[in-house]
Amino acid sequence: MNDHDWLGLACDLARLCPPSETAFSVGAVVVSADGEEISRGYSREGDPHVHAEESALGKISPDDPRLAGATVYSSLEPCSARSSRPRTCTRLILDSGVRRVVLAWREPLLFVDCHGAEELAEAGATVVEIPELAGLARRPNAHLLPDIPG
Repeated sequence: MNDHDWLGLACDLARLCPPSETAFSVGAVVVSADGEEISRGYSREGDPHVHAEESALGKISPDDPRLAGATVYSSLEPCSARSSRPRTCTRLILDSGVRRVVLAWREPLLFVDCHGAEELAEAGATVVEIPELAGLARRPNAHLLPDIPG
């Protein structure tokens, strides 16, 4: 699979999120450098406060050597501000050793002022945005932003 396909899978995973009026529904997939899925996750998977990237990365041993060459595919820009946990998804990604992130949709200014893509890039990670999948990422969040076409 290619970036577009992996990111499409992440967007599809967002539909599995329990609905929330106070958080976005997000899906994430972690893929090794050789194109094998390492893990996947979605927001509120097993915990009402867990974020998609946190869920996916939490299923991987922190010393897994595949993380250094892996890519995180996230339907929404990884968070850079968070009240429910001590570390943001941006920080979790960087701390894991992952240095490539592909996202579909930049986080709208609704709950927090997110600068995840910028923080990742400033820390040396490669950030790829595939905006043609933003509509797919917005669909499970339409109830939060009814004025934004999906």
